[in-house]
Amino acid sequence: MSKTYKATGINLKTQVFGESDRLVTILTKEYGLLTAIAPGARKHNSSLGGRSAMFVVNEVLIAKGRSLDKITQANTVKSYPGLAKDLGKLAASQYLAEIVLCQALSENPQEELYELLNEHLARLENVSSNDRLKVMAHLCHAVFQFLALAGFAPQVEACCLTQRPLVPDFNTTLSQVGFSVNAGGIVCLTAWEELRSQNKHKEKTQAPKSTVHEIGGTYVVTSNKKEDSSTDEKYETIYHSQELPTLTKRLNATELFLFQQLSQFDFSNGDAVQGVRDNSWLSVEQVLRQYAQYYFGRSIRSAALVDSYFAANI
Repeated sequence: MSKTYKATGINLKTQVFGESDRLVTILTKEYGLLTAIAPGARKHNSSLGGRSAMFVVNEVLIAKGRSLDKITQANTVKSYPGLAKDLGKLAASQYLAEIVLCQALSENPQEELYELLNEHLARLENVSSNDRLKVMAHLCHAVFQFLALAGFAPQVEACCLTQRPLVPDFNTTLSQVGFSVNAGGIVCLTAWEELRSQNKHKEKTQAPKSTVHEIGGTYVVTSNKKEDSSTDEKYETIYHSQELPTLTKRLNATELFLFQQLSQFDFSNGDAVQGVRDNSWLSVEQVLRQYAQYYFGRSIRSAALVDSYFAANI
């Protein structure tokens, strides 16, 4: 980059810097994630004051600095004022900003991530403030899509153990499937129970420990049991146990249905999805959060605000 450069980006994070400046983290189409100083942005008459706020999209002119770059000019392209007027939407938006910060790269074009974030912020802003479950539904959909863009969306159409399709069974009251974060998605509980039983059986029938050593170019297995110390065998039975995934949660038919709908890029017009009025979306978000935190390797701090707000208002 030259001494000054232009970029179009959305503000994802702001921090107090010095006496009157702000340090702004911006997701740009052209250069990915960058951090720059907005000089004097905290002064009441500063032209950069509103332009350096969260979720404002600007065309910026930035001057390269020794340690930190500096915003010298900013023209607002788009903003989302409706997000700040509703605590639920604001909490959901900050949640998405953290997800994006986890996966965005510096000094690399991030146009697809930039466009996806703007699309989901616009959808959140357009949701009625009274429809909090719909806000949660859009949050879940956005998180799933960001995970898909990062390349590790959970597998929700088929069992991670057997690769057989799983279909929600609304006719059976106790119909359930499992979700395993470390397995990467949905698991059939029958297959999971069978694997657990097999592993237990193999542990019980495990052969005694033995030592492998070479004699005259031939590998010989010597038993470590005292009574068989003089016996050499020309073979060894290998016991292999498939790792048993940890179940994060057991999902009912509605929750499985919602997870499978999240894999669709646009479900905003799906009456069946939008018509779910119970707390299933809260359960889906909790599982997605654990999954995202596991794969990104960091916690989502905004989730605490999501918990406190939606638990009290749904």
